[in-house]
This record gives sequence, structure tokens and C-alpha cells, in this order.
Amino acid sequence: MSTLKVVNITPVALSGETTQDAEPNLAVNPEKPTEIVATAFTPDPMGGPFAPVYVSTDGGDTWVLRSIVPGDANGIGTGDISVSFASEGGALYAGILNGKAAEHNILRMQILRAPSIASTAPMDILVSRDAEDQPWVVAGSVGVNGASHDRVYVGNNNTGPSEKTATVDVSGDARTAPAPAGFAPVPIERRGTAGQDGPPIRIALHSGGTVYAAFESWQNTQGPNVTFDVVVTRDDNGGVGAKPFQDLTDAADNIVGQRVATKRFVKFNASMGQDRLGGDLSIAVDPTDAGSVYIAWCDRVGGLTGRDYTLHVRHSTDHGQTWSDDVRTITNAKNPALAVNSESLVGLSYQQFTQAQWVTALETTADSWQTPAQRQVLHQAPANVPLTQGLPFLGDYMRLLSIGKDFYGVFSGNNTPDNANFPAGVTYQRHADFVHHQLLDLDNVTRVPPSIDPFFFHRAA
Repeated sequence: MSTLKVVNITPVALSGETTQDAEPNLAVNPEKPTEIVATAFTPDPMGGPFAPVYVSTDGGDTWVLRSIVPGDANGIGTGDISVSFASEGGALYAGILNGKAAEHNILRMQILRAPSIASTAPMDILVSRDAEDQPWVVAGSVGVNGASHDRVYVGNNNTGPSEKTATVDVSGDARTAPAPAGFAPVPIERRGTAGQDGPPIRIALHSGGTVYAAFESWQNTQGPNVTFDVVVTRDDNGGVGAKPFQDLTDAADNIVGQRVATKRFVKFNASMGQDRLGGDLSIAVDPTDAGSVYIAWCDRVGGLTGRDYTLHVRHSTDHGQTWSDDVRTITNAKNPALAVNSESLVGLSYQQFTQAQWVTALETTADSWQTPAQRQVLHQAPANVPLTQGLPFLGDYMRLLSIGKDFYGVFSGNNTPDNANFPAGVTYQRHADFVHHQLLDLDNVTRVPPSIDPFFFHRAA
């Protein structure tokens, strides 16, 4: 029988904070799953030059802030940030958009490294490159000649050199090498685009060396109206060979990159429940079968005249060459996050706008939704509270991970302390009065208005 734990990760010392801590990300140390790092758009509480990460060493029960990320932007923290532990050795990797550069309208991607979760020193900068968007980090470890090496992948939207912007920066040995630690950009878009690809480039890594990369190939743009194809590429040698990410060719046009879906429509930066839409994507591979891979994305069904924003999930059983029709659709949902555990159980977390609420849910299925999945609501709260302080409100993504049989995830949401908002239960660190549905400052008396907080969850087998 599985158990579910939900934790508001804002530390007690920040009980008085009211920032919009949106767009969360998560890393769990596979060698020691009690070691967890979470991120969000959280500023350094002391106004220092380094943005914080959230750190837990007890499996997510308690959290502290550790300011180790270069380029804190006053009042925001870092720009986009994702994190990942290597599967051996404990090194932590991050991809960020430097917040200080963003204050000057510069999208400066930096790839960072820390030797372990225990490090309190600023993270090392391995790569720094401008004209980038939404770095997404996935790390693994492999044995080479009897030694363990960290293979690290950073999906990113490299808008500088050409209109084929979907890119993966790859290092075959990133653990201890000096900057740039072997990282080099690999363009993965092979078709023409309407100026660029979509912001999300997502990675799925199998321990046997197969690595998938998914992106949205923008084929037509007219103002905010975007028509795109969902594309998956694959590398069977860990992305470190002479021709990286060229092992999957489309059956229809014989171009590298299999199109999962074509001519999908979004109105980019359209709004739903105070949040922006247009860049939702996730991919996950079964750890027991490198050929079994799942993908999720969102689009507006009906095109320009359509009204809903639909989440789609599809499945491939032949290494991404052919894909099922939709195995799951969810209307008015965003932020899909997929993971597959060691028993081939598929997890899908997402946020759905329904009945004027944002509902964050986790579904698990053992048969690709052929029978109804187990659905657990993690959080539900009015979508108009608090009033947005800017975009994104909840964020452009969440993250779901699997370690063994367990699922670990993170989301952002309205932090009103009301048990009705948390059907699976919740634990707060910051001071909160659940009887009167009121946040309280450090003195446990002064009232604090609701805001957006990051929440951690763990579904244990």
C-alpha cells in the first residue's frame, strides 16, 4: 500500500515571506534518497549576490535555504533553474538563467556544479552562454575503464546561432574536470522552423546509455499563434559518439527526429487561471526497458477558434520509432511531469484549471491508462488567490522523478493553510494556523497574506 507525503518547503525562518516562489524543480540523490534539492523563483532573504536552493537531508521532512547559485536578482532570485544529481558520487548539477543578467534583458545560461549536497560554497560555473532559454538538466553516471564518470545533459533553447534552436549540451565526464568540463552544444533540430523551436527541450536517460531528447518544432508563427510538431530524437551511445542524437529517423520524411504529433496549435503566452500557457512538455523512459518511452505535451484543441488547453500523453514501445494515439488527455491542464518507476508504473503529475481552482494531481498507471489510473489530489485552491505579481504565476513546469519504486515531485501553489486544500494531508514548516486558515509571521501573531509557495511530495511504495 503506497503512502503519500506533501510538505510546504518554505522554512520556518521565512514565515513572513510573501514572494511568488513559482516554477519549481527537484533533484533526489539516487545513492541516498534522503538528500533532496528543490528550487523555485526564490530570492536570497538577505539580498545577497547568490540565489538560494532548498535543501533537505531527511527525505523532505525539513528544509533549509542555501544561497549558492550565482546571480541573484533582487526580489526574484535566479531565472529559470533545473537541478539533477549524478547517479553515483553525489555531485549536483544545475542549469540556470542568471538572474542578474536577466535584469539587463540578457538570457545568460550557466551550467553549474557542486561536489555534494553538503557544499555551502557557490556552485562552480562550467558554461556561460547568452541568448539561451530554459536549461533542463539530467545527469547520470557510467563506468569507463573501471572509473565512474558523470554524463550530464542540458536541454536548452539556443536562440543565438540559427533558427534551429533546440539544443542539448552534453558532457561525458563532468564530475571533476575544470570548466567547461567537456560540455559542448549539440543542435538536435534538423528541419526548418518559423524562426525558432519552443522553449522546452526535455531529456530522458536510461541507465544503459540510451538518451532521448524531446522538443516542440515551431513550424508557423503569426504573432502569438504558433503551429508546432512534437519531435523526439534518440542517441544509443549516451550522446558522446561522433554523431550524437541521430539514431532516430522519421519514417515519413527520413529526417533525423521522429515526429510524434504534427500541426499542433498554441496561443503562446495566453492566460488561464492567472498563469501563462504555451510551453508544456515532458518525456520519460522505463528504467526496465529502454524502448518504452512516454511523452506529454499540451496544445489548444480546435486551433485558433478552440477554447480548451489539452494535455496529451502518448507511448512508444519501439525506442520512439512509432507512437500510440493519446493514452490520456486532460482538458485545461498544464505542467505535465512524467516518470516511470522500477516496476514500470507510470507517474503523471499535472495542474488542472477547473471550477475556478488550480488542482494539482498525481496519477499512476500500470497499464498505460487502459484501465482508470489511481489519482491523488495533492493540492486544490482558488486560482485568483493571491493576485499574480507577474508571470509565471505557478510556473512553466514542475518535475516528477522516480527512485526505485518511489515517486518524488514538486509543485508551486497557493499557500493558504486550509486542510480542505490538501486532500492527502500536508505539513508546513512556516507558521500557519489551519483553524483560521491564516499564515503567521515568526512571532506567531502577525498575519501574513497568502502567496505562492513550493511544495514537495513523495509517494512511497
